[in-house]
Amino acid sequence: MRNMSDDHTRVQEFFGARAADWDSRFPDDGPAYAAAVAELGLRAGDRVLDAGCGTGRALPPLRAAVGRSGVVIGADLTPAMLEAAVGAGRGRDGCLLLADVAALPLRSESLDAVFTAGLIAHLPQPEENLRELARVVRPGGMLALFHPIGRAALAARQGRQITPDDLRAELNLRPLLAGSGWRMTSYADEDTRFLALAVREG
Repeated sequence: MRNMSDDHTRVQEFFGARAADWDSRFPDDGPAYAAAVAELGLRAGDRVLDAGCGTGRALPPLRAAVGRSGVVIGADLTPAMLEAAVGAGRGRDGCLLLADVAALPLRSESLDAVFTAGLIAHLPQPEENLRELARVVRPGGMLALFHPIGRAALAARQGRQITPDDLRAELNLRPLLAGSGWRMTSYADEDTRFLALAVREG
């Protein structure tokens, strides 16, 4: 059985060591984040969570989408990432929360949508963790699983091959989402982005 505290420590150490220069390593991703947020179809007044928000790069476009009457929450497990988000001025665009996406301190069905960037590869128990994201979203609400480059480009950047058990492969992701309370509505895996959208089943 996996030790959840060990998983948390590994994630915090990995991202904590990279938080300070994270944005400078990927300076051109802003437009890709904005385009992915646009596909969520958010409206003024909506309530949205950026799960695993990191340095908060999605928070400005999320705020722009829901307006000042909406609610934007950025949750991350790594304190250094949230500190970097504040340092970049993104704390003005959303409420930053030190929290584990496996046990969110949010009411059930309290959100209209969840946005995630690069999160799924770091989930220790993907089906259970995606079910927790479903818990906090109203029926009919949306989930975006995003990465600013596609699977093949990311694998090449990391010097590895894509394996058949990759959770982001459509054949794996569709049933994973279905077992977690979501129904995939679109899937794009291109060099310039990865984006899977899903709707919360009623």
